[in-house]
Amino acid sequence: MQLDLNLLAALDALLEEGSVAGAAERLHVTAPAMSRSLGRIRRTTGDQILVRTGRTMTPTPYAIAVREQVHELLQQVQGVLAPSRELDVTTLERTFTLRWHDSLVALSGPALLAAVRKQAPGVRLRFIAESSIDTPELRRGAVDLEANANRPTAPDIRADRVAETRHVIVVRRGHPLTRVKTVTAARYAAAEHINVSRRGTLGNALDDALAQLGLTRRVVATTPTEGAAFEFVRGSDLLVTAPESTTRSAATNLDLTLLPLPLELPPAPVYLSWHQRYDTDPAHVWLRDLARTALAT
Repeated sequence: MQLDLNLLAALDALLEEGSVAGAAERLHVTAPAMSRSLGRIRRTTGDQILVRTGRTMTPTPYAIAVREQVHELLQQVQGVLAPSRELDVTTLERTFTLRWHDSLVALSGPALLAAVRKQAPGVRLRFIAESSIDTPELRRGAVDLEANANRPTAPDIRADRVAETRHVIVVRRGHPLTRVKTVTAARYAAAEHINVSRRGTLGNALDDALAQLGLTRRVVATTPTEGAAFEFVRGSDLLVTAPESTTRSAATNLDLTLLPLPLELPPAPVYLSWHQRYDTDPAHVWLRDLARTALAT
């Protein structure tokens, strides 16, 4: 059986884009050429791969089942056939996609971009927002680096714990808690809270720590980002609990006050995560080193 590896690249693009036109644009070929490739793939696999449903095309169950395997195979082929050479970042032309927690983008993104532009002016960074659901972009190769507080559990995802910081209470200047000598756990629990959660959850580890003391708190709202939570806090008696390192700069700019958290809570970690396919990719290794430095600082 004679195999054309170009069909593997075409199949990967078709499954990722979900359309002939999108796949053609991605691989820089004409739509008729991509249609012919789809026909050859259908004859080879005995499956339709994509079927039209109204104005869109939907992958078949077989296509869905093999999508990740096809992407992995293509990455392996490219790794084998790519010429090995030393990385010259001064001439590197590449776009990296980074899905970082919004506060980490604000805190460490500028330092990373400055370091990248200084060493590799041809490199571009795409910071994208976190999703409200867990998505497989790292495994699919759509995202190069993630940075957040979550340690990945998938065996093919690598992660480094690059930083950690304690939690603090964030309130407006003049908040009732700023006028007491000591913020006790009881006073903390009695206040009205706002949670930061991209999934919109009302509870977290704070509630577990309070429960051990026989206390409960009232969460009146959630926001997907710390920046949004601070806007609620600055004009009310609400409080939000957040990592100190990602909060201090914003608190200063918004005239907010940071108070110590009266609970025994583990420090908030920062994990830098990537897919194992990039373990030895020279450009990716270079970017990871710069990202570690920016996040740790």
